Amino acid sequence: MCPRRLPPLPGGPLSLADARARGLADHDWRDERLHRVTRGVRALAVPEDLRERARAFALALPPDCAFSHVTAARLHGLPLPPAPERDPLLDVMRPTGRGRVERAGCRPHRGLERREVVVVDGVRVTGLTDTWVDLASLDRSVLGLDDLVVVGDAVASRWAAPGVLRSPTEVDSAVAPLRSCLDARDAPRGGRLLAKALPLVRPGVRSPMETRSRLMFVRAGFPEPAPCAPVHTRDGGWLAEGGLVWTPQRVVGEYQGEVHGGIAARSADARRAGLLRDEGWTVLEIYAQDHRDPVRRRDLLRRFARALGLDPGTLRLE
Repeated sequence: MCPRRLPPLPGGPLSLADARARGLADHDWRDERLHRVTRGVRALAVPEDLRERARAFALALPPDCAFSHVTAARLHGLPLPPAPERDPLLDVMRPTGRGRVERAGCRPHRGLERREVVVVDGVRVTGLTDTWVDLASLDRSVLGLDDLVVVGDAVASRWAAPGVLRSPTEVDSAVAPLRSCLDARDAPRGGRLLAKALPLVRPGVRSPMETRSRLMFVRAGFPEPAPCAPVHTRDGGWLAEGGLVWTPQRVVGEYQGEVHGGIAARSADARRAGLLRDEGWTVLEIYAQDHRDPVRRRDLLRRFARALGLDPGTLRLE
């Protein structure tokens, strides 16, 4: 016997009410051809990524909910360590006076009345600054100080044009929304860690490893480099944008990630470095292994110290 033919259904998720409106009988709702995303939501196919899962779950959530914490960070496209990036649960927040969301696949939170809510890819999500503050509530083994600085850099950079050498006033202005959000909270979880992370946040950073490299130099006692700053010719013309730039010493540090591994990318990098050297700039490369290997890190810091004219004896190279 042939199975009953289902009415035309959308490619994405649908709620029970929507299914009935489309002519789907209740027994069809239990048809094995439909994937059960969560209670009250079905789809023709399994959601492929977080955004599809969030849109599907949103159909089953009360209207006063929003995604928060790790889920919000991922939906915003903020950089996270591997463990939270793989988190299978969805963080769902609701106002304090409302009931907790008890649903398989969700991690409930309260306090949405104290957060900004924005719409990302069609779903309600806590705002960027509130998401940054909420991330500090995670266990330190999951998200530590440097991780919060990485996220803070990414948030502050959303409001800052890249390739600009910023004054302290401009940096403070870009970081101000994070500070205001933290100040508005009453003793948030992880507040002390956030207070340590906030002074280290800088706008304009393009990648997490540029943030981690900057922190490595600052902690070793180097003068702080400007992230993603303009590099000029000897006569003042714009030449390029450097990853980490020490303008007075005409030194540029370039982090070389996987995107620079192909022959075309390496060729373009070599040409660019040649142009910078022709104009009197010293260009030094940084790799992930320089962060992980203590011997390589010490050698790298010594190399940069020589380029910057610094006395290694005044630095913390271990």
